[in-house]
Amino acid sequence: MSTIQELLHQKILIIDGAMGTMIQRHKLEEADYRGETFKNWHLDVKGNNDMLCITQPHIIEEIHLLYLNAGADIIETNTFSAQKISMADYDMQDYCYEMNVAAARCARNAVNRYYENHPEQKELSPKFVAGAIGPTNRTLSLSPDVNNPGFRAVTFDQVMEAYYEQITGLIDGGADLILIETIFDTLNAKAAIFATKKYFQDHQTELPVMISGTITDASGRTLSGQTLEAFYYSVEHANPLSVGFNCALGATQMRPHVEELSELATCYVSAYPNAGLPNAFGEYDEQPHETGHIIAEWAKEGLVNIVGGCCGTTPEHIKCIADAVKGLKPRKIREFENLKI
Repeated sequence: MSTIQELLHQKILIIDGAMGTMIQRHKLEEADYRGETFKNWHLDVKGNNDMLCITQPHIIEEIHLLYLNAGADIIETNTFSAQKISMADYDMQDYCYEMNVAAARCARNAVNRYYENHPEQKELSPKFVAGAIGPTNRTLSLSPDVNNPGFRAVTFDQVMEAYYEQITGLIDGGADLILIETIFDTLNAKAAIFATKKYFQDHQTELPVMISGTITDASGRTLSGQTLEAFYYSVEHANPLSVGFNCALGATQMRPHVEELSELATCYVSAYPNAGLPNAFGEYDEQPHETGHIIAEWAKEGLVNIVGGCCGTTPEHIKCIADAVKGLKPRKIREFENLKI
């Protein structure tokens, strides 16, 4: 079976699209989120998508399968907020490990089902489960209290330990990769990187690590104020498989940032934008063929190695992206000595 590194030499890989957008199609109610496991939970849980890996695993597995059938090479676990810091909103800190194991198994089951229908793909073009690690709902770089700029709602060690538990669950459940994504605060990402490397050292193992930041607006900076270049050099030490961007922007708005990163990065470059910018109702109107066309232009210019979709994207978007970049050559990794210093 080919490794992901071998496939990246050969072609542009496709990462899946939005999980939340697909969950919304099911119009789940409070009772659906609770299931039998949390039937009598003392807080409302509607909207806690991560817990559906425990209470409605068949829904999550089917969504993964839709993306695989659409052409995704990499599917992300449904674990964007499945760590103790974010789960404290629902008083579900004690279930984080279980959520991550269940989420990775949902994705792994979907891959196995895909292979049953496409047995030749297992050797020719295997699929990979990326253990998704989101940014948490706390920031290490910024104070939530305007009157006390030195205050922090959480410590580095607390964030690191929450991530370590999440990573443990994801790997125990069968993840092939670790994806640290939607980074708006690089210090949070550094806690995730530290936790990942610590897990690898503690367990004498290693998986490829993907890192994906978020440029929040036309300024070209992350929410915590870093430029794209500063962000890249802040995480380069982790020796990631790929660095890229997702969320916040549509493909049109993301393009200049992808181009700049492509010039800087000595690893693979990923990009999975939203389906355009949200409308007045918070919905995404960019059609699948539009997203596919824009991303195909990136590919033709040799800017990317891994592409897909974030908020508002669907299996239809992923199919159009996969079709649009099929046969196009992946970006060549630039050698350090050729970079402008």
